[in-house]
Amino acid sequence: MARNHYYLSIADITQARGDDPRFAWDGVGPDDFATALQQALRHDDLFQRWRAAQPDPDAVDTQLAMIDPQARVDARVVDLHTEVDLVTDLPMSVVRQRLLLLIGRAWQLRDLRAA
Repeated sequence: MARNHYYLSIADITQARGDDPRFAWDGVGPDDFATALQQALRHDDLFQRWRAAQPDPDAVDTQLAMIDPQARVDARVVDLHTEVDLVTDLPMSVVRQRLLLLIGRAWQLRDLRAA
């Protein structure tokens, strides 16, 4: 798989939370978020907890279980919003699923380039 560089933006990281508190990020700043997202992409703990909570865990798309042990996430505050740089070989469907669990729809994809 090709490695991609995702450029994301979060308008208000202090309010960015997923819909289900069992899976939502509960940190306080960009460094905490970068650590949480990197962990969610490198390991399958978050995915497995979410999968177990589904009505039919066996029906969950196994492609969503993918991980990238080399995923790298950096986040920083710039002009009153948070910019996130993510480098991974995971497809957008997996990145999106983990972001939705952690921070809901509080993020926006700004750009995507080959890494």
